[in-house]
Amino acid sequence: RSILTTLLLADEGTAIVDGMDVAANYKQIRTKVGYMPGRFSLYQDLSVEENLEFFATVFHTTIQENYDLVKDIYQQIEPFKKRRAGALSGGMKQKLALSCALIHKPDILFLDEPTTGVDPVSRKEFWQMLRNLREQGITIIVSTPIMDEARQCDRIAFINHGQIHGIDTPARILQQFAAILCPPSLEREEVKHEMAPVIEVEQLTKCFGNFTAVDHISFQVNRGEIFGFLGANGAGKTTAMRMLCGLSKPTSGIGKVAGFDIFREAEQVKKHIGYMSQKFSLYEDLKVWENIRLFAGIYGMEESEIERKTGELLDRLGFSAERNTLVKSLPLGWKQKLAFSVSIFHEPRIVFLDEPTAMLDPHGRADVMRVLHELNRKEGVTVILITHYMEEVIDADRVFVMDEGKVVMEGTPRQIFSRVEELKQLRLDVPQVTELAYELSRS
Repeated sequence: RSILTTLLLADEGTAIVDGMDVAANYKQIRTKVGYMPGRFSLYQDLSVEENLEFFATVFHTTIQENYDLVKDIYQQIEPFKKRRAGALSGGMKQKLALSCALIHKPDILFLDEPTTGVDPVSRKEFWQMLRNLREQGITIIVSTPIMDEARQCDRIAFINHGQIHGIDTPARILQQFAAILCPPSLEREEVKHEMAPVIEVEQLTKCFGNFTAVDHISFQVNRGEIFGFLGANGAGKTTAMRMLCGLSKPTSGIGKVAGFDIFREAEQVKKHIGYMSQKFSLYEDLKVWENIRLFAGIYGMEESEIERKTGELLDRLGFSAERNTLVKSLPLGWKQKLAFSVSIFHEPRIVFLDEPTAMLDPHGRADVMRVLHELNRKEGVTVILITHYMEEVIDADRVFVMDEGKVVMEGTPRQIFSRVEELKQLRLDVPQVTELAYELSRS
């Protein structure tokens, strides 16, 4: 992808894009293509509108000239056009980045995992927009770890360990490489939890000026539970989690985590939890082992224990050969697995995970969920999980659904998934929902 978009020179071989050589004609190619990288690359301190205007100006056009091209996706963030891009939720950032990549009406559009952090309904709308763009003659190249997205392409190339193993229709590729692309689902034993709350929240509220991000939510989480948070982009899930982790002060309300007040004892809260943020939080200029060592030291682990567990962790992740690699050189999915592993390295009794499987391929997602369930089942770790993937909370003990800062649905996965029409209205419709609801209603 980087070679085809002229951002990286190949060591050997040739590549032709739109009839032009990527090395000899890179300037002309850059005017013909749109590119949305996997990592958010827009200007964090500019507003939504300013970012879009800037990219339009770079390509000697205007927002008005090509607005119809981006309207379907941009209208969802247009109410926040004066907000700084750095203050947007993960899904809104993706929508803005896509709008900026399209604003000059490219002939070829390169998208690197474009729906990372985007809620399911927005993902569906995004792919409908891609189909509309194709009808306008735009060629689209998408990299994705999501099988439902691969099925919507005309052709797919399966790449593994730097080599293309096959190019064919989605059905044939997915059938040929099913063992790699579609790992078996998890089986989870039922676990009984002691009714001892480790998280207590009452009327918790967070306001940013006149905007209420979290609106008087109340709940308890018992020791050893898997507690799922669902909601579309901007619902308030991440803001609620950041308050519980002692990273953001509540405007009002009460919250206790592991017995500590989240307002007065935030530092104590941080020492007793594991936390993986939505935004990649490791140090990219440090090596893999240096990141592990740094975070383990912060949590007060002994040097001998750190050394032993680092080797075990790298072996389990298949990262032993990358021990001395700078984190910025790792693929996005590997970074995500590393960040997840670091968040649980010090063996906390409560773990907060904000979209931990974003950017992961099916096997990576299965690996993370397997570790998560083992921690919960075998070691009694309490897990608070934010996710867009409804299948990831099917084994949760309880699920909360948030919308516009409020808890609008709560219950077991069985109870939540039976309310299909309400879920659709909350932008939580995914292809599996109807089947899950049907299966659950019969059992």
